[in-house]
Amino acid sequence: MTLWEMLAVLVAGICAGTINTIVGSGTLITFPVLLATGLPPVTATVSNALGLISGSVSGAIGYRAELTGQRRRILRLSAAALVGGLTGAVLLLLLPSTAFETIVPVLVTLALLLVILQPRISAAVQKRRAEKGTLVRPDGGPLLFTGLLLASVYGGYFTAAQGIIYLSLMGTLLDDTMQRLNAVKNILAAVVNAVAALFFLFVADFDWTAVLLIAAGSALGGQIGARAGRRLSPKLMRGIVVAVGACALVQLMLR
Repeated sequence: MTLWEMLAVLVAGICAGTINTIVGSGTLITFPVLLATGLPPVTATVSNALGLISGSVSGAIGYRAELTGQRRRILRLSAAALVGGLTGAVLLLLLPSTAFETIVPVLVTLALLLVILQPRISAAVQKRRAEKGTLVRPDGGPLLFTGLLLASVYGGYFTAAQGIIYLSLMGTLLDDTMQRLNAVKNILAAVVNAVAALFFLFVADFDWTAVLLIAAGSALGGQIGARAGRRLSPKLMRGIVVAVGACALVQLMLR
């Protein structure tokens, strides 16, 4: 890499770490930059996954106050993220690079619709539970576990917009604030990135320069994102999720 390319990757890492902590889809910033430096698609994907681990961890630390009281939920959902992330990493090396191109825009579109309709869906679900006298499951039950497992398979494969999918699923199936769910989302993203990266270390090619630059940038971005994201109101945060998701959807469809 030239000096200017290294600077571009570092800045992309900062932006990705910031946006991943608040919403997700940071890969849509770093991935094109890595491709522009001349890295092959799979090498860029692997290097990106390795580099973004520090950003996920940094964001989770920044949201540590919102994680209070969620230990059991995190452990259960992290199991889905771990299995799904490893499966996705394996699929990245086995399937052609175009395998997910058709389904990804559909997944992101459905996730955005869930985010937009979440207040109405949650109100309807709570009303039905009150009428039947059923209790809310703090971990979301089998439906959320399965949904996050499948989302994590995609996350281990590419990661772009996985945070939006996580937030849409948890926001629909859990009775909690957006900020607390966002904190859990950062943990799940860290698990997926970590397990995929550990797998890639032994079986795939990656570029250490790109990894280190994205790691440094995303760690800084994670702290920036945590400070900014924690000040957002639920409505504003939902609006940002939809706006970022819409941009991600357009970029995915134009690729």
